[in-house]
Amino acid sequence: MKTANKRLRIGLFNDSFFPMIDGVVMVVDNYARRLSEFCDVTVFAPYGGKCYDDSSLPYKVVRCNKKFPMFFLDYDLPLPKMDKNFKKQLNSLNLDIVHIHSPFSIGKAGLSYAKKHKIPVVATMHSQFEQDFMRATNSKFLTKILLKSIMKVFNSCDECWAVNDQIAKIFVRYGALTLPKTQNNGTDLLPFENENEILQLKKDYNIKPEEKVLLFIGRLVALKNIFFIVDALKILKEKGFKFKMLFVGSGQDEEKLKNIIKKYKLHDQVILTGRISDRKTLVKHYKMADLFLFPSLYDASSLVQIEAASQKTPTIFLRGAATSATVTENVNGYISENDSEKFAEKILSIFNNKKEYELISQNAFNDLYVHWDDVVKKAYNDYIRVIDNYNKKNIGDL
Repeated sequence: MKTANKRLRIGLFNDSFFPMIDGVVMVVDNYARRLSEFCDVTVFAPYGGKCYDDSSLPYKVVRCNKKFPMFFLDYDLPLPKMDKNFKKQLNSLNLDIVHIHSPFSIGKAGLSYAKKHKIPVVATMHSQFEQDFMRATNSKFLTKILLKSIMKVFNSCDECWAVNDQIAKIFVRYGALTLPKTQNNGTDLLPFENENEILQLKKDYNIKPEEKVLLFIGRLVALKNIFFIVDALKILKEKGFKFKMLFVGSGQDEEKLKNIIKKYKLHDQVILTGRISDRKTLVKHYKMADLFLFPSLYDASSLVQIEAASQKTPTIFLRGAATSATVTENVNGYISENDSEKFAEKILSIFNNKKEYELISQNAFNDLYVHWDDVVKKAYNDYIRVIDNYNKKNIGDL
Protein backbone atom coordinates (compact mmCIF):
# COMPACT_ATOMS: atom_id res chain seq x y z
CA MET A 1 0.00 0.00 0.00
CA LYS A 2 1.33 3.42 -0.90
CA THR A 3 1.89 5.74 2.06
CA ALA A 4 -0.51 8.36 0.71
CA ASN A 5 -3.37 5.83 0.68
CA LYS A 6 -3.06 4.55 4.24
CA ARG A 7 -4.19 6.02 7.54
CA LEU A 8 -0.95 7.13 9.14
CA ARG A 9 -0.09 6.32 12.75
CA ILE A 10 1.75 9.37 14.10
CA GLY A 11 3.50 9.90 17.42
CA LEU A 12 4.05 13.47 18.66
CA PHE A 13 6.58 13.73 21.50
CA ASN A 14 7.10 16.74 23.77
CA ASP A 15 8.54 17.40 27.23
CA SER A 16 5.74 19.79 28.23
CA PHE A 17 1.99 19.56 27.82
CA PHE A 18 -1.36 20.48 29.34
CA PRO A 19 -2.23 21.73 31.90
CA MET A 20 0.91 23.79 31.29
CA ILE A 21 0.40 26.14 28.36
CA ASP A 22 3.24 27.50 26.29
CA GLY A 23 3.83 28.01 22.58
CA VAL A 24 5.15 24.50 21.92
CA VAL A 25 2.25 22.89 23.79
CA MET A 26 -0.19 24.84 21.61
CA VAL A 27 1.67 23.77 18.45
CA VAL A 28 1.52 20.10 19.44
CA ASP A 29 -2.17 20.37 20.35
CA ASN A 30 -3.07 22.03 17.06
CA TYR A 31 -1.12 19.42 15.09
CA ALA A 32 -2.77 16.59 17.01
CA ARG A 33 -6.32 17.95 16.73
CA ARG A 34 -6.17 18.33 12.96
CA LEU A 35 -4.15 15.23 12.17
CA SER A 36 -6.52 13.09 14.27
CA GLU A 37 -9.30 13.83 11.77
CA PHE A 38 -7.61 11.55 9.22
CA CYS A 39 -4.73 9.88 11.11
CA ASP A 40 -4.23 7.89 14.31
CA VAL A 41 -2.41 10.33 16.57
CA THR A 42 -0.81 9.76 19.95
CA VAL A 43 0.81 12.52 21.99
CA PHE A 44 3.55 11.45 24.41
CA ALA A 45 3.92 13.91 27.25
CA PRO A 46 4.83 14.41 30.92
CA TYR A 47 2.52 13.78 33.86
CA GLY A 48 -0.33 16.29 33.85
CA GLY A 49 -1.40 16.12 37.49
CA LYS A 50 -4.38 14.46 39.15
CA CYS A 51 -6.80 17.25 38.23
CA TYR A 52 -6.19 17.23 34.48
CA ASP A 53 -8.39 14.95 32.37
CA ASP A 54 -7.01 13.92 28.96
CA SER A 55 -10.32 12.34 27.93
CA SER A 56 -11.58 15.74 26.80
CA LEU A 57 -8.95 15.79 24.03
CA PRO A 58 -9.83 14.36 20.58
CA TYR A 59 -6.64 12.31 20.44
CA LYS A 60 -4.80 9.80 22.61
CA VAL A 61 -2.30 10.99 25.22
CA VAL A 62 0.30 8.76 26.87
CA ARG A 63 1.74 10.34 30.00
CA CYS A 64 5.10 9.72 31.66
CA ASN A 65 4.38 9.64 35.40
CA LYS A 66 8.00 9.40 36.51
CA LYS A 67 9.78 12.73 36.84
CA PHE A 68 12.64 14.60 38.44
CA PRO A 69 11.78 18.06 39.84
CA MET A 70 13.80 20.91 38.30
CA PHE A 71 13.37 23.56 40.99
CA PHE A 72 15.31 26.21 39.05
CA LEU A 73 13.11 25.88 35.94
CA ASP A 74 9.37 26.02 35.12
CA TYR A 75 9.48 22.37 34.08
CA ASP A 76 10.07 18.97 35.65
CA LEU A 77 12.28 16.44 33.87
CA PRO A 78 10.22 13.41 32.74
CA LEU A 79 11.90 10.02 33.18
CA PRO A 80 10.36 7.76 30.49
CA LYS A 81 13.06 5.07 30.89
CA MET A 82 11.87 4.51 34.46
CA ASP A 83 8.16 4.43 33.62
CA LYS A 84 7.12 0.86 32.75
CA ASN A 85 3.59 1.82 31.74
CA PHE A 86 4.85 4.58 29.42
CA LYS A 87 7.26 2.18 27.72
CA LYS A 88 4.59 -0.52 27.47
CA GLN A 89 2.07 1.80 25.77
CA LEU A 90 4.70 3.22 23.45
CA ASN A 91 5.94 -0.20 22.37
CA SER A 92 2.38 -1.46 21.82
CA LEU A 93 1.89 1.03 19.00
CA ASN A 94 2.92 0.45 15.43
CA LEU A 95 3.78 4.03 14.46
CA ASP A 96 4.60 5.06 10.89
CA ILE A 97 6.47 8.23 11.85
CA VAL A 98 7.71 10.01 14.95
CA HIS A 99 7.66 13.80 15.30
CA ILE A 100 9.61 15.13 18.27
CA HIS A 101 9.10 18.69 19.52
CA SER A 102 11.80 18.53 22.20
CA PRO A 103 15.35 17.14 22.29
CA PHE A 104 15.06 16.13 25.95
CA SER A 105 13.91 12.92 27.65
CA ILE A 106 10.54 12.34 25.97
CA GLY A 107 11.87 13.54 22.64
CA LYS A 108 14.76 11.10 23.05
CA ALA A 109 12.24 8.33 23.81
CA GLY A 110 10.57 9.06 20.48
CA LEU A 111 13.90 9.03 18.65
CA SER A 112 14.88 5.75 20.32
CA TYR A 113 11.54 4.17 19.32
CA ALA A 114 11.99 5.30 15.72
CA LYS A 115 15.49 3.85 15.47
CA LYS A 116 14.44 0.56 17.09
CA HIS A 117 11.40 0.12 14.82
CA LYS A 118 13.10 1.46 11.69
CA ILE A 119 10.74 4.34 10.97
CA PRO A 120 11.59 7.97 10.18
CA VAL A 121 11.68 10.74 12.76
CA VAL A 122 11.10 14.45 12.20
CA ALA A 123 12.11 17.11 14.72
CA THR A 124 10.84 20.66 15.07
CA MET A 125 13.26 23.23 16.51
CA HIS A 126 11.12 25.62 18.54
CA SER A 127 13.45 27.36 20.97
CA GLN A 128 16.69 29.30 21.29
CA PHE A 129 18.26 26.74 23.59
CA GLU A 130 21.52 28.61 24.02
CA GLN A 131 19.66 31.33 25.94
CA ASP A 132 17.87 28.73 28.08
CA PHE A 133 21.08 26.92 28.97
CA MET A 134 22.99 30.12 29.78
CA ARG A 135 20.15 31.31 32.01
CA ALA A 136 19.99 27.96 33.82
CA THR A 137 23.75 27.36 34.23
CA ASN A 138 25.36 30.81 33.90
CA SER A 139 28.24 28.93 32.29
CA LYS A 140 29.47 29.12 28.69
CA PHE A 141 31.28 25.80 29.16
CA LEU A 142 28.17 23.93 30.36
CA THR A 143 26.05 25.65 27.71
CA LYS A 144 28.43 24.39 25.01
CA ILE A 145 28.17 20.83 26.38
CA LEU A 146 24.37 20.97 26.55
CA LEU A 147 24.11 22.37 23.01
CA LYS A 148 26.32 19.56 21.75
CA SER A 149 24.02 17.06 23.50
CA ILE A 150 20.78 18.35 21.98
CA MET A 151 22.33 18.71 18.53
CA LYS A 152 23.28 15.04 18.68
CA VAL A 153 19.55 14.35 19.01
CA PHE A 154 18.53 16.69 16.18
CA ASN A 155 21.28 15.44 13.86
CA SER A 156 20.05 11.86 14.43
CA CYS A 157 16.64 12.75 12.95
CA ASP A 158 15.76 12.18 9.32
CA GLU A 159 14.58 15.76 8.86
CA CYS A 160 14.56 18.89 11.02
CA TRP A 161 12.08 21.74 10.78
CA ALA A 162 12.58 25.25 12.12
CA VAL A 163 9.75 27.67 12.89
CA ASN A 164 11.29 30.42 10.72
CA ASP A 165 14.34 31.12 8.57
CA GLN A 166 16.23 32.86 11.39
CA ILE A 167 15.84 29.91 13.74
CA ALA A 168 17.07 27.60 10.96
CA LYS A 169 20.26 29.67 10.72
CA ILE A 170 20.64 29.71 14.52
CA PHE A 171 20.54 25.92 14.62
CA VAL A 172 23.23 25.70 11.96
CA ARG A 173 25.34 27.81 14.33
CA TYR A 174 24.44 25.38 17.12
CA GLY A 175 25.80 22.53 14.99
CA ALA A 176 23.04 21.31 12.66
CA LEU A 177 24.63 19.28 9.86
CA THR A 178 22.11 20.54 7.31
CA LEU A 179 19.97 23.66 7.13
CA PRO A 180 16.58 22.85 8.73
CA LYS A 181 13.47 23.17 6.59
CA THR A 182 11.31 26.17 7.52
CA GLN A 183 7.84 25.14 8.69
CA ASN A 184 5.93 28.18 9.96
CA ASN A 185 3.29 27.99 12.67
CA GLY A 186 -0.34 29.06 12.32
CA THR A 187 -3.41 30.00 14.33
CA ASP A 188 -6.91 28.66 14.86
CA LEU A 189 -8.40 32.18 14.99
CA LEU A 190 -10.70 33.46 12.27
CA PRO A 191 -11.23 37.15 11.45
CA PHE A 192 -13.68 38.67 13.95
CA GLU A 193 -16.29 40.92 12.33
CA ASN A 194 -18.75 41.93 15.07
CA GLU A 195 -17.93 45.60 15.65
CA ASN A 196 -20.67 45.98 18.28
CA GLU A 197 -18.92 43.47 20.53
CA ILE A 198 -15.64 45.34 20.09
CA LEU A 199 -17.34 48.60 21.08
CA GLN A 200 -18.78 46.87 24.14
CA LEU A 201 -15.36 45.50 25.08
CA LYS A 202 -13.88 49.00 24.86
CA LYS A 203 -16.70 50.23 27.07
CA ASP A 204 -15.98 47.46 29.58
CA TYR A 205 -12.35 48.62 29.80
CA ASN A 206 -13.33 52.30 29.82
CA ILE A 207 -11.32 52.97 26.67
CA LYS A 208 -12.01 56.41 25.24
CA PRO A 209 -12.43 56.97 21.47
CA GLU A 210 -9.23 59.05 21.26
CA GLU A 211 -7.11 56.38 23.00
CA LYS A 212 -5.04 53.90 20.97
CA VAL A 213 -5.16 50.33 22.25
CA LEU A 214 -1.77 48.67 22.75
CA LEU A 215 -1.66 44.95 23.53
CA PHE A 216 0.64 42.27 24.90
CA ILE A 217 -0.49 38.65 25.31
CA GLY A 218 1.75 36.09 26.92
CA ARG A 219 3.46 35.03 30.12
CA LEU A 220 4.24 37.92 32.44
CA VAL A 221 7.92 37.11 32.87
CA ALA A 222 11.04 39.19 32.41
CA LEU A 223 12.11 36.94 29.51
CA LYS A 224 9.31 38.47 27.43
CA ASN A 225 10.80 41.96 27.95
CA ILE A 226 7.64 43.21 29.66
CA PHE A 227 9.57 45.77 31.74
CA PHE A 228 10.99 47.23 28.54
CA ILE A 229 7.38 47.79 27.45
CA VAL A 230 6.53 49.63 30.65
CA ASP A 231 9.60 51.85 30.30
CA ALA A 232 8.37 52.81 26.82
CA LEU A 233 4.84 53.41 28.13
CA LYS A 234 6.19 55.85 30.71
CA ILE A 235 7.83 57.80 27.89
CA LEU A 236 4.63 57.73 25.81
CA LYS A 237 2.66 59.16 28.72
CA GLU A 238 5.24 61.91 29.23
CA LYS A 239 4.92 62.83 25.55
CA GLY A 240 1.14 63.17 25.90
CA PHE A 241 0.22 60.11 23.82
CA LYS A 242 -3.29 58.90 24.68
CA PHE A 243 -3.43 55.12 25.03
CA LYS A 244 -4.63 52.11 26.95
CA MET A 245 -2.18 49.24 27.34
CA LEU A 246 -3.52 45.75 28.03
CA PHE A 247 -1.32 42.99 29.42
CA VAL A 248 -3.16 39.69 28.95
CA GLY A 249 -1.63 36.78 30.85
CA SER A 250 -0.08 35.79 34.14
CA GLY A 251 3.35 34.79 35.34
CA GLN A 252 5.99 34.85 38.03
CA ASP A 253 6.88 38.53 37.47
CA GLU A 254 3.31 39.83 37.60
CA GLU A 255 3.69 41.45 41.03
CA LYS A 256 6.90 43.15 39.99
CA LEU A 257 5.12 44.45 36.89
CA LYS A 258 2.29 45.85 39.03
CA ASN A 259 4.83 47.60 41.27
CA ILE A 260 6.56 49.27 38.33
CA ILE A 261 3.21 50.39 36.89
CA LYS A 262 2.42 51.93 40.27
CA LYS A 263 5.87 53.54 40.49
CA TYR A 264 5.47 55.09 37.02
CA LYS A 265 1.90 56.18 37.85
CA LEU A 266 0.53 54.33 34.84
CA HIS A 267 -2.50 52.81 36.60
CA ASP A 268 -4.88 54.91 34.47
CA GLN A 269 -3.21 53.79 31.24
CA VAL A 270 -2.36 50.12 31.92
CA ILE A 271 -4.74 47.21 32.51
CA LEU A 272 -3.67 43.75 33.64
CA THR A 273 -6.51 41.47 32.59
CA GLY A 274 -5.12 38.22 33.94
CA ARG A 275 -5.00 35.10 31.82
CA ILE A 276 -7.72 34.74 29.19
CA SER A 277 -8.04 31.13 28.03
CA ASP A 278 -11.35 31.43 26.16
CA ARG A 279 -10.44 31.81 22.50
CA LYS A 280 -13.65 33.66 21.63
CA THR A 281 -12.83 36.30 24.21
CA LEU A 282 -9.17 36.42 23.24
CA VAL A 283 -9.88 37.09 19.56
CA LYS A 284 -11.87 40.19 20.52
CA HIS A 285 -8.82 41.60 22.31
CA TYR A 286 -6.69 41.15 19.19
CA LYS A 287 -9.39 42.81 17.11
CA MET A 288 -9.75 45.71 19.53
CA ALA A 289 -6.01 46.43 19.59
CA ASP A 290 -4.40 48.99 17.30
CA LEU A 291 -0.88 47.63 17.80
CA PHE A 292 0.60 44.45 19.26
CA LEU A 293 3.79 44.99 21.27
CA PHE A 294 6.25 42.10 21.20
CA PRO A 295 9.81 43.18 22.09
CA SER A 296 10.88 39.69 23.20
CA LEU A 297 14.43 38.69 22.29
CA TYR A 298 13.86 35.24 23.77
CA ASP A 299 11.06 33.80 21.64
CA ALA A 300 11.77 31.92 18.43
CA SER A 301 8.47 32.46 16.62
CA SER A 302 5.55 33.23 18.86
CA LEU A 303 2.01 32.25 17.91
CA VAL A 304 0.68 35.59 19.20
CA GLN A 305 2.11 37.57 16.28
CA ILE A 306 0.17 35.34 13.85
CA GLU A 307 -2.95 35.66 15.99
CA ALA A 308 -2.64 39.45 15.93
CA ALA A 309 -2.24 39.40 12.14
CA SER A 310 -5.44 37.37 11.87
CA GLN A 311 -7.30 40.48 13.08
CA LYS A 312 -5.29 42.97 10.96
CA THR A 313 -3.39 44.11 14.04
CA PRO A 314 0.27 44.71 13.17
CA THR A 315 3.12 43.90 15.55
CA ILE A 316 6.18 45.92 16.56
CA PHE A 317 9.35 43.88 17.24
CA LEU A 318 12.93 44.65 18.19
CA ARG A 319 15.59 44.60 15.51
CA GLY A 320 17.50 41.34 15.44
CA ALA A 321 14.82 39.37 17.29
CA ALA A 322 14.19 35.90 15.85
CA THR A 323 10.45 36.59 16.07
CA SER A 324 10.79 39.36 13.48
CA ALA A 325 12.15 36.98 10.83
CA THR A 326 8.75 36.57 9.15
CA VAL A 327 8.19 40.34 8.93
CA THR A 328 9.27 42.80 6.27
CA GLU A 329 9.91 46.11 8.01
CA ASN A 330 7.33 48.81 7.26
CA VAL A 331 5.56 46.43 4.86
CA ASN A 332 3.68 44.00 7.10
CA GLY A 333 5.08 44.90 10.52
CA TYR A 334 7.27 47.29 12.46
CA ILE A 335 10.78 46.98 13.88
CA SER A 336 12.36 49.22 16.51
CA GLU A 337 15.85 49.58 17.86
CA ASN A 338 16.46 47.94 21.26
CA ASP A 339 15.96 51.15 23.23
CA SER A 340 12.82 52.10 25.16
CA GLU A 341 13.01 55.74 24.02
CA LYS A 342 13.26 54.72 20.38
CA PHE A 343 10.55 52.11 20.88
CA ALA A 344 8.22 54.84 22.17
CA GLU A 345 9.18 57.16 19.30
CA LYS A 346 8.48 54.36 16.81
CA ILE A 347 4.99 53.87 18.27
CA LEU A 348 4.31 57.60 17.94
CA SER A 349 5.48 57.59 14.32
CA ILE A 350 3.27 54.60 13.51
CA PHE A 351 0.11 56.48 14.45
CA ASN A 352 1.24 59.71 12.80
CA ASN A 353 0.88 58.10 9.38
CA LYS A 354 -2.67 56.75 9.15
CA LYS A 355 -2.48 55.74 5.47
CA GLU A 356 0.73 53.74 5.93
CA TYR A 357 -0.63 52.17 9.12
CA GLU A 358 -3.77 50.94 7.34
CA LEU A 359 -1.68 49.47 4.51
CA ILE A 360 0.68 47.66 6.90
CA SER A 361 -2.28 46.34 8.91
CA GLN A 362 -3.80 44.85 5.76
CA ASN A 363 -0.45 43.43 4.66
CA ALA A 364 0.01 41.79 8.06
CA PHE A 365 -3.24 39.94 7.45
CA ASN A 366 -2.40 39.09 3.84
CA ASP A 367 1.18 37.99 4.43
CA LEU A 368 1.41 36.61 7.96
CA TYR A 369 -1.98 35.13 8.78
CA VAL A 370 -2.11 31.40 8.14
CA HIS A 371 -4.61 28.97 9.64
CA TRP A 372 -3.52 25.77 11.34
CA ASP A 373 -5.61 23.77 8.84
CA ASP A 374 -3.26 24.83 6.05
CA VAL A 375 -0.12 24.37 8.15
CA VAL A 376 -1.07 20.83 9.17
CA LYS A 377 -2.06 19.81 5.63
CA LYS A 378 1.41 20.87 4.52
CA ALA A 379 3.01 19.00 7.42
CA TYR A 380 1.03 15.86 6.56
CA ASN A 381 2.27 15.97 2.97
CA ASP A 382 5.79 16.36 4.32
CA TYR A 383 5.27 13.30 6.52
CA ILE A 384 4.33 11.34 3.41
CA ARG A 385 7.43 12.58 1.60
CA VAL A 386 9.72 11.78 4.54
CA ILE A 387 8.27 8.27 4.94
CA ASP A 388 8.55 7.51 1.22
CA ASN A 389 12.13 8.80 1.08
CA TYR A 390 13.02 6.77 4.17
CA ASN A 391 11.56 3.60 2.67
CA LYS A 392 13.39 4.09 -0.63
CA LYS A 393 16.66 4.69 1.18
CA ASN A 394 16.43 2.03 3.89
CA ILE A 395 14.00 -0.60 2.68
CA GLY A 396 13.56 -0.14 -1.04
CA ASP A 397 10.46 1.01 -2.89
CA LEU A 398 7.84 -1.56 -1.98
